[in-house]
Amino acid sequence: MKFVRLAASLKESIAPVYLIEGEDAYFREHAVRAVREACRISMPELNEARVEGETLKGEALRAFLAGLNTLPFLDEKRLVRVYDYDPSEREWEDGVGKYAKNPCPTTVLLLVNATKKKADLKKKEGITFVDCGKETEETLSRWVFGLLRRRGVKIDGDAASLLVRYCSQDAARMSKEAEKLALLAGEEGHISRGDVEENVAKDTEYKVYELTQAASRGNFSAFSSILHDLSLKGFDEYAALAALVSHYRTLYEISAMRGTDAEVASALGVKPYSVQKNREAAARLGRKRVTELYLSLYSLSAGARSGAYTKTGAISSAIAKIFFG
Repeated sequence: MKFVRLAASLKESIAPVYLIEGEDAYFREHAVRAVREACRISMPELNEARVEGETLKGEALRAFLAGLNTLPFLDEKRLVRVYDYDPSEREWEDGVGKYAKNPCPTTVLLLVNATKKKADLKKKEGITFVDCGKETEETLSRWVFGLLRRRGVKIDGDAASLLVRYCSQDAARMSKEAEKLALLAGEEGHISRGDVEENVAKDTEYKVYELTQAASRGNFSAFSSILHDLSLKGFDEYAALAALVSHYRTLYEISAMRGTDAEVASALGVKPYSVQKNREAAARLGRKRVTELYLSLYSLSAGARSGAYTKTGAISSAIAKIFFG
């Protein structure tokens, strides 16, 4: 199940063995916390344990497996967390895998991994998988909506989406910004798009997106302002060139591809909405102009990296080609 479904699942029942896996550290941490709270352990010093996966070898593994069948003391559940567990298929089947098929009903075992390991644990018998990978903008928008609803605060749909984009889909930052907006809105308050624009700082990644959009629209004033703001944050000429090259390469690829927005999105691993907007930008410029800009900017970027041009000269030439070429 996705992380965002875990809370609802825990209201129904607590599984004996969870695999909490995915690259989003915030989701992993909060998944562990959610299970821990559901267990209602009053004596953690006796009924909780944390183990590093790399230690589960030989005699230590046998002792660990025996300990999983220890009954809780003055609590209904015992919680055992294992971090970064990476067994081979054979090690899994001979160890924790065997336990997962017949677990102790009063023990809750959490396997917490940032990435997929040698054995694909989520497909193993007895495992309840909690996916803590990066979520889509739509899912994260709904998650933000739920966070604020629990605080008695409403947020407009476009405001939630904007918050996600401003935070570059960083769940930890979204949570903090949502909390700040909730405090500003007050009890039973309401958050609009304007509230997000006024009170949430744009992540560098989002400002880079705005930079490339200003370039493809031919808005020199907006482009210059955004580039200046980025430079104050340490975003140098090399990074600006790389962002522009990437943007025009995307326009070039999309202008050359056939098929529906959904089909192109699937091929490129992006969202259909992104394909739609990039196709509109490419159509405005024309395929010949898109190709010319992509090849010119790529040449300038490569030349700056090799020392053929100074980085300042390269970005200045790139700007001239985009807006005045």
